[in-house]
Amino acid sequence: MISRKLSSLLLSSASLLSIFTEAATAQQIGTGIPEFPPRLRTQKCTKFGGCKSQKTYLVADSRHRPFHNTQGEIIECSAANKTLCPDEATCAKNCILEGVEYGSLGVLASDTAVTLRNYLFDGKEHRGVSPRVYLLAEDGEKYEPIQLLNQEISFQVDASNIGCGMNGALYLSEMDFSGGKSNLNPAGAKYGTGYCDAQCPRSDFINGVVNLNSSGACCSEMDIWEANSRATTMTSHPCNHTGPFLCNGEEECLNKGGKGVCARKGCGINPFRLGAPEFYGKGEEHKVDTSRPFTVVTRFLTDNNSTTGALGEIRRLYIQDGKTIPSTSVSNIKALKKANISPSGGKFEGALTEGYCNARDFGDHAQMDGLKTMGQALGRGMVMVFSIWNSEADSMKWLDAGQNGPCRDGEGKPAKIAQKTPDVTVTFSNIKWGDIGSTQAV
Repeated sequence: MISRKLSSLLLSSASLLSIFTEAATAQQIGTGIPEFPPRLRTQKCTKFGGCKSQKTYLVADSRHRPFHNTQGEIIECSAANKTLCPDEATCAKNCILEGVEYGSLGVLASDTAVTLRNYLFDGKEHRGVSPRVYLLAEDGEKYEPIQLLNQEISFQVDASNIGCGMNGALYLSEMDFSGGKSNLNPAGAKYGTGYCDAQCPRSDFINGVVNLNSSGACCSEMDIWEANSRATTMTSHPCNHTGPFLCNGEEECLNKGGKGVCARKGCGINPFRLGAPEFYGKGEEHKVDTSRPFTVVTRFLTDNNSTTGALGEIRRLYIQDGKTIPSTSVSNIKALKKANISPSGGKFEGALTEGYCNARDFGDHAQMDGLKTMGQALGRGMVMVFSIWNSEADSMKWLDAGQNGPCRDGEGKPAKIAQKTPDVTVTFSNIKWGDIGSTQAV
């Protein structure tokens, strides 16, 4: 763990070890490294009342944090350690979770903006940190609930410094707002516990409790923004359960044999894959020029134009240099047919609808009742997640290479990025959500 290496440096002094020993009575929450979550001001908007600022915070995922035992020694806490974690209760007593220094994770927040950095130079090499942080409510104790049925969300993004193979993401996950806080997990959202998504990750801890059965942590996920400077996608990933839940075995967790519990593939829109390579990319020849910041507006429209209706459409707009750019428009009939989309007058509006998803044969999305289920999760409320990362497994080809983008095969390998372009960052700013038409005058 990267955070463990960093913490080993921070915890080398005898004074900190003595602090840890004294903190042992507190068990699961330590005091050796104080937790000071950075503030990120956001805005909630209404059509008639305008936008009002919120003193919200960012909190790092618990995976970035060091564990130590009751003697103050840095340890690896997981089901693999049968001495420390023979059962859930014993593990909770033995493993003490600490705060984290956010600069060491590549997270820099300033008023309404947050910049995420994927690599940090340690004097010898660029090491990957891949931060993932969540939006914490004003009370600093729970995640901010984001409810978007018949609402919109807007933010400005600077993707100019993030290239092939990277993913700078802003998305929603139906996590528990308390972070799964319990007697076994007193840390909760304040320490970034409780992560889940539609890929059902098999983490060492789920809701702050050791994962003894190799279960997956599942929940509905709405990928509002997954992108770099070369390609972007917006994807709906509903699950067939309410809120966070566990899966077990490959059939459930990996959707083997069509028996999965979440739409891992989901239904998404990628302008490049739709046959519009000129729509999004770096340079003035693109409608959305990623060499400069731009604003992203995403609207979740219901069938009766109310916050209690059924989700019928997810629509995207962009704003750059004062100009509103509507959702992807493709006039290339050949490209549409290649993408398995029925052309309508030579034009395709880039909005997620059930018709679009069915035409593209996003099977697991329909299996989970598609936008209907996604809308129910958005109505209950979800947690906002910010991340930057790359992938050893697939070099992010599903996002930006082959049919999905202009990046060349192998261009997105993490080793190549770290060697040639390690200074990769993404900045999100001016985050607002509320009534349709209230966050941006478009």
